[in-house]
Amino acid sequence: MSSISLNQPIPDFTAKATSGVEFSLSALHGQQVVLYFYPKDSTPGCTTEGQEFRDAIDAFADANTQIFGISRDSLRAHENFKSKQCFPFELISDPDETVCKLFDVIKLKKLYGKEYMGVDRSTFLIDAEGNLAQEWRSVKVKGHVAEVLAAAQALNNA
Repeated sequence: MSSISLNQPIPDFTAKATSGVEFSLSALHGQQVVLYFYPKDSTPGCTTEGQEFRDAIDAFADANTQIFGISRDSLRAHENFKSKQCFPFELISDPDETVCKLFDVIKLKKLYGKEYMGVDRSTFLIDAEGNLAQEWRSVKVKGHVAEVLAAAQALNNA
């Protein structure tokens, strides 16, 4: 169960990310943060979502917003995915699901009649004070990044 709720502080956490980065939420105080959770590197929906965040990076930067993608994939898989797609943001590796569980994004899923536990595509917008400003769960990729960007811009201008 998620330990976070809207307009409440998100517990600080650290995690390993691409480019040798040690992600720490508290280190980003004063900036807005988008954490987008996705099921798997180099799959069609996850690639499209990442590309759309990549293509909007300047608009997010203008809104004082950093972007981080998170999945259970290894850092090595993340580095390959990031490099191939020219992502200008870091990808956080969460193989033990610590961050996924903090945000309650591990859900029962079905594929070809088989049930398994997987990452529910979800995005979280964190304000400059470290509070959860908005969340999107069970995300459909089409139009999602534009919606997140609009929310980040509105929050930055509030």
